[in-house]
Amino acid sequence: MTIVVLVGTLDTKGVEYGWLRERLLRAGVEVIMVDTGIMGDPRVPADVPREAVARAAGTELSELRAAADRGAAVTAMAKGAEATLLRLHAEGRLHAVLAIGGSGGTSIATRAMRALPLGVPKLMVSSMASGDVAPYVGSCDITMMYSVVDIAGINSISAPVMANAAEAAAGMAKAFQRASMELHRPARLGAGSRPLIAASMAGVTTIGVDAARERLTALGYEVLVFHVSGTGGRTLETLAGQGIFAGVLDLTLSELADDLCGGVLSAGPDRLSAAGRAGIPQVVSLGALDMVKFGPLETLPERARYRRVHVHNPSITVIRTTRSECAELGRRVAAKLRAATGPTAVCVPLRGLSTLGAPGGTYHDPDADRALFSALREGLRGSSARLYDYDTHINDPDFGRAAADRLHTMIGAAAAAA
Repeated sequence: MTIVVLVGTLDTKGVEYGWLRERLLRAGVEVIMVDTGIMGDPRVPADVPREAVARAAGTELSELRAAADRGAAVTAMAKGAEATLLRLHAEGRLHAVLAIGGSGGTSIATRAMRALPLGVPKLMVSSMASGDVAPYVGSCDITMMYSVVDIAGINSISAPVMANAAEAAAGMAKAFQRASMELHRPARLGAGSRPLIAASMAGVTTIGVDAARERLTALGYEVLVFHVSGTGGRTLETLAGQGIFAGVLDLTLSELADDLCGGVLSAGPDRLSAAGRAGIPQVVSLGALDMVKFGPLETLPERARYRRVHVHNPSITVIRTTRSECAELGRRVAAKLRAATGPTAVCVPLRGLSTLGAPGGTYHDPDADRALFSALREGLRGSSARLYDYDTHINDPDFGRAAADRLHTMIGAAAAAA
């Protein structure tokens, strides 16, 4: 039996959810309806009523109604929906989840979707899907579909959009059920003959990271490369926290520079933390800490215009990090790595941190780099993290291969000690 879970507010969107349920049944799947509504009466029956969703969040529906605080109620029902979907998934009664809604319904449903494992089909039809969907998707594999018109009745535009969504959810659910669960449960990823390695990369560190990836592949690993675009770093952290990686090769840390200096591709303050918390062997380098990324040149903040500016492409403009910024980045990297509970090594490319920072490059600045290296060494003094200097730049293929070999050795040692 293939099951699609519908999750949404059956007071305000009940008619639409009832219509979706009929389309899903006609598509040959079973449906479990989860009601996250709060105030009005549900317009169609639910398999998991709103009272049960509220209790799953540790509260009562009557309390949420009495408080008359919409924001708090939405947060509570999102928490309850998350717990409900996780329970259904654990019971084997969820092969896909589908939701429709505006800003509130999207917020509730996508929080619940984000809690589900990688690979479980998640489809959100939303009037918010044509804008910035990062707050809803996060680092999860949610598919967002723009509703074109608001979710308010079944009409000549909403009907084909929602019909497509129902057919898509049914198809994904059937495929998910058929496929080996080895492909869909993060805890099982990499459980076959090739352990998984996470690697971070940017265009300015591609040569070095590619050399490392090729060496690790030859050593028997499957390497997943994450582009340090903010979202890429957050995704790496999320998956590392789930324990699916045998090791992490974090050679590119530019998101930390964006976080410090107000760039547009920050991954947030928790970047470079999850592998350490999980005790996963990690080899770290300092790739692209010589730059901060902004948008198109015309959007560059006034405060950055006096710096060394480089147009990386029409969408990305970068500035060179200063000596003082590099020193602070060294301290931040050291503080994060000191907290690691697993084997940690830092590979330092003494001759440059990117294509721009290599000798002869626009951002080659040995003085600023030395400030970074010095602060890092001081911050790691007395810690279990090991630091290794290499008299090369980060894009020397020999550097990438050496970093890969070091991670391979650490993974082997950790496995032998387990």
